Amino acid sequence: MLIEFLMDYAWVVWVSLILIFLVIEVFTLDFTFLMLALGSVAGLASSFTPLNFWVQIVIAAVVAVALIFAVRPPLLRRLGRGADPTLSNVEALLGKPGTVATDFVAGNGYVKLSNGETWTARVVDHSTHPLATGDRVVVISIDGATAVVAPAERTAL
Repeated sequence: MLIEFLMDYAWVVWVSLILIFLVIEVFTLDFTFLMLALGSVAGLASSFTPLNFWVQIVIAAVVAVALIFAVRPPLLRRLGRGADPTLSNVEALLGKPGTVATDFVAGNGYVKLSNGETWTARVVDHSTHPLATGDRVVVISIDGATAVVAPAERTAL
């Protein structure tokens, strides 16, 4: 009884799946559900043949998996090709030069970076080289809201 119903109305199931996958794709924009929708289109096309419903499911699954592994990765690379290569956030600060704004006490102080921002800073190794106002530094890393810096002479950039 269920098999007969699925054979008669398989197209309704496939159209419903296509619509569900397309709606999910609109919200995720990851192309995974688009590939599943295209696999469902293959299932829909096979529903107009005398194939059993389980064979239609296998056809849809094979097409969807093939599209996910063969079409989706190049499509994502193609879309990412025109991305802005400008670094931002923490990545933009790494390696940025600056000058010491206040003398460092116990390895902590303030630095003014070349982009004009003033940051609370900590020296990587304050025991070997105390920093004074005007010394040149380079940002090594960011730890929360603190720039970890090293004297410019000791960094190879």
